[in-house]
Amino acid sequence: MEKRGPVLHIVVVGFHHKKGCQVEFSYPPLKPGEGHDSHSLPEEWKYLPFLALPDGAHNYQEDTVFFHLPPRCGDRTTVYGVSCYRQIEAKALKVRQADITRETVQKSVCVLSQLPLYGLLQAKLQLITHAYFEEKDFSQISILKELYDHMNSSLGNTSLEGSQVYLGLSPRDLVLHFRHKVLILFKLILLEKKVLFYISPVNRLVGALMTVLSLFPGMIEHGLSDCSHYRPRKSISEDAGLQENPPRLDDYVSVSAADASNANLGMGTGDRKMAGDNSLEGQKADVPFSQAEKACNGAQSSNGAVQRLKVPSRASPASSESDWETLDPSILEEAHLKEEERENAASEQAGNVRSKGVSSEGLPITVQPQANTGHTVLVQGLVSGLEEDQYGMPLAIFTKGYLCLPYMALQQHHLLSDVTVRGFVAGATNILFRQQKHLSDAIVEIEDAHVQIHDPELRKILNPTTADLRFSDYLVKHVTENRDDVFLDGTGWEGGDEWIRAQFSAYLHALLAAVLQPDNEKILSDFGTAFVTAWKNTHNYRVWNSNKHPALAEVNSSHPFQGQYSVSDVKLRLSHSVQNSERGKKLGNVMVSTSRNVVQTGKAVGQSVGGAFTSAKSAMSSWFSTFTHSTQSLGD
Repeated sequence: MEKRGPVLHIVVVGFHHKKGCQVEFSYPPLKPGEGHDSHSLPEEWKYLPFLALPDGAHNYQEDTVFFHLPPRCGDRTTVYGVSCYRQIEAKALKVRQADITRETVQKSVCVLSQLPLYGLLQAKLQLITHAYFEEKDFSQISILKELYDHMNSSLGNTSLEGSQVYLGLSPRDLVLHFRHKVLILFKLILLEKKVLFYISPVNRLVGALMTVLSLFPGMIEHGLSDCSHYRPRKSISEDAGLQENPPRLDDYVSVSAADASNANLGMGTGDRKMAGDNSLEGQKADVPFSQAEKACNGAQSSNGAVQRLKVPSRASPASSESDWETLDPSILEEAHLKEEERENAASEQAGNVRSKGVSSEGLPITVQPQANTGHTVLVQGLVSGLEEDQYGMPLAIFTKGYLCLPYMALQQHHLLSDVTVRGFVAGATNILFRQQKHLSDAIVEIEDAHVQIHDPELRKILNPTTADLRFSDYLVKHVTENRDDVFLDGTGWEGGDEWIRAQFSAYLHALLAAVLQPDNEKILSDFGTAFVTAWKNTHNYRVWNSNKHPALAEVNSSHPFQGQYSVSDVKLRLSHSVQNSERGKKLGNVMVSTSRNVVQTGKAVGQSVGGAFTSAKSAMSSWFSTFTHSTQSLGD
């Protein structure tokens, strides 16, 4: 089989006045045997036209979209899409085709890639899209074929390490906009909640969402390979049909050995009981798959040996992991052998860290964290299936039905309530998504930097501790102090993009190290006792905890900003309460309006009193001068 480059396809999507959004060109063709101008799509990518040409695009001259597509049959990882949209007046075209009946022509040029190089792909694609539109003849497709060849040759040896992965993603701008709320967003995703980002146009939406994800160590590079495994809905009645027909005992789901071992590896009796009692993750197997999908899943098995598991008796997201514990013993034997190999590799890595003279106490956050040198040793995660570093990063958040969809088309709306989707971090520009609040746990309105959390209990869990407020305030102060310095704006270390990522990396490493400590209640209280308890019930924590990470022994196991309570903490807490609570906002508005009224009233009173005093003074002067004149007359 011919080896493919990182770029899979170059696609042009246009808006047809009768057919709506449709693929007009693809190179190579999206379906083998079809022509470059074929409109047909693979079933897995049926939403591609609506993602590449976003809803409401006609309101903007140009826009950029990041989106994720599920893997096709035989592939195993997410397909990363970047689309550049533009519109041009029809009368400006040199060659006007017969089906162009509107005054404007709207098209998107799209790259489908195996590498999550969003900003890098966007920079290259914007130039080509501009050149393609400048031709004013959309039949000139040679430039698109050249783009495909150029991208594959230039990105063929690209490593997913270093700053080019984060091109265009600025945590500095995120902190300037959301300020202390950035940590709340970070924790929401750690808890694997249903988080919906909302704003228009799309480029602001996807930029903010992906920037939040870039705060998680290794997430952009290696943590999104399983983030878009969803089933496109074939018909409107499909969901109803699935609920009406209970799964039969002879329905099976194909899983690989690594997936099958998730429930058992590294989990003691207590962990299994916890998973059985508290798990809320909707496994993909909660709903029976069609025969074609079973075959597709079987083809995805890395070693070709497909294991069969019975579908759990309950078709709901609350299906517990204990339903998956009837495994073939040979799977466990093979898995334990792999675990021993992984432990040996991790021990060697920890030894290397110690040999470099790193203090066992770790470094406080006020000391500049070391930048990513690009020499991180990665090992295939035995349970997560992700490429992990010696700390177990990235966390397996976007796995097992927890989706990352930077942009969601209206046609994907059903995914928000799909029983096979246990959660999501998604972006939307259509107001219908925002109005249906019951389908999400939190709505992030980017325009107003407002994080709306519907559940009061979740608000309590995410209420920042004093140490968390110090951490957030430390970030905000460093970013705002350097804002006006042209030499430090986004390029310096302290207060710069890499520095902010390093702070969140240190925060997460400290949290993980604290969890491993005995008698750690006092340490964990700085992170939030309720938050840590909720986090320990998540899928990503259980996967991380099922492996050993000796390198964390070198990390300081306390909150980076632990310490005694002081007067400045009281001010921080008061400021946070006023800025974030509804009562505080109302109080703040009342204080502002009251002070304004007092000033205006004071001015009015001053003018009145001043006017009266001036009148009295002039009258007195007049009387005194008259009196003096009369006295002089009498003397004469």
